[in-house]
Amino acid sequence: MAEKKRAIDKELVRELAELLKETELSEIEIENEDLRIRVARNLGPAPAANYAVSVPAEASPSARDAADASEAIDDPSRHPGCVPSPMVGTVYRAPAPGARPFVEIGDTVREGQTVLIVEAMKHMNEVAAPHSGRVSAVLVEDGQPVEYGEPLLIIE
Repeated sequence: MAEKKRAIDKELVRELAELLKETELSEIEIENEDLRIRVARNLGPAPAANYAVSVPAEASPSARDAADASEAIDDPSRHPGCVPSPMVGTVYRAPAPGARPFVEIGDTVREGQTVLIVEAMKHMNEVAAPHSGRVSAVLVEDGQPVEYGEPLLIIE
């Protein structure tokens, strides 16, 4: 028996596209029974921004020199140690409000260690360090909305 195809609700797609414009989101997805609709807009590459990298006072001179050399990272997404956001959501630097952040600039992390949380649709998603190294930049604030692929941290 052939599966019956469901007609696409063009009005729903238009409404979702309008919602994207109103909320300035880059994508939205809904699911209902056997129907799933995802609407996304291509915003093109984000404009490059300069991010200041601060170094704790107790850092060694070699760590300060390395930070001075990369004080203004032109495009953190191109940095080999960039940790991008795995999804659209809200980033949290600590496991709970008022708790100590997972990582600070200058901390050494292990591959797989939780470094941030991104909340999406009331689900807390841990962001793990993709490799071991030292956190040289934290590019987001606690509670900041983030886009998919947006640079969150630099681990060198």
